[in-house]
Amino acid sequence: MAAATFPFTPSLLLLFFIFFPALSFADRCLPNDKTTLLKIKNSFFNPNVLLSWDPASDCCGWYVVECNETANHVIGLTILYDQISGSIPDAVSDLTHLQTLRLKKLPLLVGNIPPAIGKLTNLVSLQISWTNISGPVPGFLSNLQNLMFLDLSFNKLSGSIPASLAALPNILEIRLDRNRLTGSIPDSFGQLPRTRPSLILSHNGLSGAIPASLGNVDFGRIDFSRNNFSGDASVLFNASKTTEIIDISRNKFEFDFSRAGFMAGSLITLDLSHNKIWGNIPLKITDAIYLQFLER
Repeated sequence: MAAATFPFTPSLLLLFFIFFPALSFADRCLPNDKTTLLKIKNSFFNPNVLLSWDPASDCCGWYVVECNETANHVIGLTILYDQISGSIPDAVSDLTHLQTLRLKKLPLLVGNIPPAIGKLTNLVSLQISWTNISGPVPGFLSNLQNLMFLDLSFNKLSGSIPASLAALPNILEIRLDRNRLTGSIPDSFGQLPRTRPSLILSHNGLSGAIPASLGNVDFGRIDFSRNNFSGDASVLFNASKTTEIIDISRNKFEFDFSRAGFMAGSLITLDLSHNKIWGNIPLKITDAIYLQFLER
């Protein structure tokens, strides 16, 4: 008697994939990326947030890891709100296709920003904030020529702002606020891209005059508040600019505001308070139809 046969219908194929998922899909994760991620996990002392990082599973399915859907490279690593301890490991430089690195609200993360970060030349967004990272803002960050967003806020960084950050051709936002930075704003920042970058330097110990070169840049947002800047900041005001937010409060600025230009068509927030600024507010303010907050 001939053996009975059963047709392998689409319905049976679907059930096969449901009950045998391990046989359904190949491991997308590239071996080098998986090895590197496991080194990073070990450097952070195998924290609970990385429990899903099991060597026997596909690293493209691991928590906080993002892979490219076609080439399967690891392109994103986001670790937030956790008790990860230690410093940023050098192994991170081996994630050569990484585009996004976010390390936020990690109070036990310490040490300096390592040179390994400067090797991640595909980075578009770098955020290391709300940690206990210390040391200088490294000049080697200028190697990240694809970088658009740099957020190093709420740390314990000290020293001066490296002039080389102005060499980032695609940068749209630099956040260095709430650190322990000193010195002045580099004159080179007048060479920042003209695509309305945001420059946020508040809550530091920065001092000196605002470089005249900043008048060349049409900023989207400026926040220099709570520092020790002095002199004339009128270079930040120009009728041809499209800046939306300017906060220079709680400094030592001294200048006649009535001589300043006024970007009436775009301004939403203007805070000049706690300085020694005098003169009338320009009549052009009546054209600022989007203005929501003004403090002098």
